[in-house]
Amino acid sequence: MGTEGDQTTYSKKATPGKATILALGKGLPPQLVMQELLVDGYFRNTKCDNPDLKQKLARLCKTTTVKTRYVVMSDDLLKEYPELALEGLPTVKQRLDISNKAVTEMAIEASQACIKNWGRPSSDITHIVYVSSSEARFPGGDLYLAKGLGLSPDVHRVLLYFMGCSGGVTGLRVAKDIAENNPGSRVLLATSETTIIGFKPPSVNRPYDLVGAALFGDGAGAMILGTDPIPEIERPLFELHTAIQNFLPDTEKTIDGQLNEEGISFKLGRELPQMIEDNIEGFCEKLMKPAGFSDKDYNKLFWAVHPGGPAILNRLEKRLDLLPDKLMSSRRALMDYGNASSNTIVYVLEYMIEESLKVENKEDSEWGLILAFGPGITFEGILARNLVTRE
Repeated sequence: MGTEGDQTTYSKKATPGKATILALGKGLPPQLVMQELLVDGYFRNTKCDNPDLKQKLARLCKTTTVKTRYVVMSDDLLKEYPELALEGLPTVKQRLDISNKAVTEMAIEASQACIKNWGRPSSDITHIVYVSSSEARFPGGDLYLAKGLGLSPDVHRVLLYFMGCSGGVTGLRVAKDIAENNPGSRVLLATSETTIIGFKPPSVNRPYDLVGAALFGDGAGAMILGTDPIPEIERPLFELHTAIQNFLPDTEKTIDGQLNEEGISFKLGRELPQMIEDNIEGFCEKLMKPAGFSDKDYNKLFWAVHPGGPAILNRLEKRLDLLPDKLMSSRRALMDYGNASSNTIVYVLEYMIEESLKVENKEDSEWGLILAFGPGITFEGILARNLVTRE
């Protein structure tokens, strides 16, 4: 009951009053893109014949380590909205029409999967935290999700928009606070993202768009959180302890996204991996100290890190001198889903549970860090305890 498709997971005893993740779920769009086929398809669909740009994208696709991704974009959508493949046209309305519907459908799918894994009725959900950087409307996706799940009008909703890659852990921190301050509550955290809002044809004027084309994917993730799990009904997966957020002063432009007539345009500074590397030790120290860990104990922890890209994972691994298997779950999520923005931390945690259930890993780290980095530059982190075991 602990994870999707697994009926043999058991949990260590949870600490009274501490928020725990009780279930995970995901929702994915129907289009599966093989990275090795992406370049030809992308240039064919956008009718671009620039060989230099094509060669550059081919190089980027190899360096991302991504193998597969799921996307909302399809041949049928491009036939219905051919203007999305043209440069310089005001298409934000069309993009939002597609994105708003798509993120709702994926969020509902992920939440339903999560509720099924949880084992309790959806009517027991008391709060929703909804995260997305792929839609813009009001009422927001939180209301449409509640309606789609048939939840009570009494459900309490929190909406977090445009948090980028750190949004999943931001939502987890907010859901943790809600759960711990409302005894008996059960909080549904849902994240949903699509690259439709930023899909552009290749252009020499927008080099970062090629990075996005090579790296980002779509999908949704969901978690249910609460304190004091009900024995024999709820099986806690992770217990959440210290949660902090920091931003690096004067780095607002390092990850820069602007919503304009053509959708969202992103710029990502080359210095981002170095900035994360330079500041990661001090940030992790703040999280580790309450549990009695020192800065020499990195390999005694598990690491659930949002895989913004391979360079970030490589820099973090090198700076902290982590063993090669410590970032395995993050690297697997990147390989299978790409950087799916706020959703990706759900996929990382799913793989973390899978690794925990392997017999050879049953003595693996009980304590660890859940980390993500986003616009700001914002660092999000939670000290967590892995409760999953196999009897």
